[in-house]
Amino acid sequence: MDTTALQAEFRNRVSDKIRIEPEGRGRFAILTPFRFEDGDHYDIFLKQQSDGRWIITDEASTLMHLSYWMDEKRIDQSGNRQELVSNALSVFSVENREGELVIPIADDGYGDALFNFIQALTKVADVSYLSRERVISTFMEDFRQFMRENVPDDRLVFNWNDPKNDPNNRYPVDARVNSMKRPLVVFALPNPEKVNLATINLLMFEKWDIPFQSMGIYDAMENMDSKPVARFADVVEKSYSSLQGNKKRISEYLRRKMHDTE
Repeated sequence: MDTTALQAEFRNRVSDKIRIEPEGRGRFAILTPFRFEDGDHYDIFLKQQSDGRWIITDEASTLMHLSYWMDEKRIDQSGNRQELVSNALSVFSVENREGELVIPIADDGYGDALFNFIQALTKVADVSYLSRERVISTFMEDFRQFMRENVPDDRLVFNWNDPKNDPNNRYPVDARVNSMKRPLVVFALPNPEKVNLATINLLMFEKWDIPFQSMGIYDAMENMDSKPVARFADVVEKSYSSLQGNKKRISEYLRRKMHDTE
């Protein structure tokens, strides 16, 4: 195989930043600038099958990559994710061979095949983004519903901000429990970014010297990077590793706090 000519075809059809590197007999790594949202590059290989025909494959890496980000028990109950993935693959003639995404090379159309394959991977990667957004949205709604069930309406404010020190709502609180000498500010924590923001907000409240107590409720703390969790632990008074597994404990904690006179 003339790899120089093939690389030129890939660059002409897809991107001038593509490179081909041989990795054994009948196997080439196709290095592209395309990445998943977390920064990892797509894994793409050109391989010769036992019958002599060539395919482009991800060697089962793409769907595995998605699984790192998504809780299938919570997302895939209605089959929506699978349908989105199947539609994306079908549009670009990519096959799913038990988790390995493959496109056969037809009529020496290597450039067209790579172009379609990358388009398919990009659509599949979008499913990861949408699914994560759906998880966050579901957790936030579960959090709000839980707070409504455990705190009287006249003592609960969502998306609270301090009107004196923060009139532009730059440091919002997901929920505030009022009618206490030191109101309880509660943060819902679905991802590391939100943990970092909650940490900053609590530090600002300390700087403003406003009276408050604080609590954080994670979606799944065990899936978080340890650094933002550790920073948040330094400034928050009480936190729970998950909502679903701690509803009774959180409910009891809220009840005690609402009866405190402090």
